[in-house]
Amino acid sequence: MKTFKDLKFIRHTYGGICATHEFPNKFSISVAAGKFPYSTPREDLDSEKDYSSFEVALLNPDGDFVTGELLQSIDDVCGWCGREDINNMMELIAEQ
Repeated sequence: MKTFKDLKFIRHTYGGICATHEFPNKFSISVAAGKFPYSTPREDLDSEKDYSSFEVALLNPDGDFVTGELLQSIDDVCGWCGREDINNMMELIAEQ
């Protein structure tokens, strides 16, 4: 199973970093950190190692947000998620 350590982060166009991963079931996870995402710290840094928490979005095969549905929250994104939280989300989305 894929985990946080398997994500490949790149510099995002708005600053900060981001990674996306599409699972075999065509669901996707997007993980971001920087000045604008809900991350710690909220600064544009160069590496995922510089952050302790991240903003996460989960998407279905059509590209629609399913974060709220799968995590039983009201938002399209989940902020301030730690690495273990993201591992749990990756396991959940892989099982859809």
